[in-house]
Amino acid sequence: FVYAGINVTDTPLFSGTRGAQLAGRATLITCGPLPARHGTRQPFRDVITDIENALDLEQHKPGTLPRHAPYLHQRTAGRIGSLTRLIRQTAITAIHDGTERITKTALDAVRLDHLAETHHRPTRRR
Repeated sequence: FVYAGINVTDTPLFSGTRGAQLAGRATLITCGPLPARHGTRQPFRDVITDIENALDLEQHKPGTLPRHAPYLHQRTAGRIGSLTRLIRQTAITAIHDGTERITKTALDAVRLDHLAETHHRPTRRR
């Protein structure tokens, strides 16, 4: 079974008899934000490319979302949940409004979770 949560070690999940039993069988995997770069690799851009490849929007041009990787990383703080919600909601809107494509303007129009919104600070153009 899979249990997902935030700061699970700070909760009673692993305390008491049942908690000790669960702790003896569970492997904790700590997941943080995905970095934009890791050495020469760009894992965040790779995830964006994979998500984009799964989209089925008639007018969406492949490569559009990976070009916005720096913006998307800043906007979501590298959090996969925030990224997938942002792209999913923008895609749903694109289907409903008939544009069938994702643009930066459309991405800007979507409000994200509180954590992402408080992290995101738009940069000013010079």
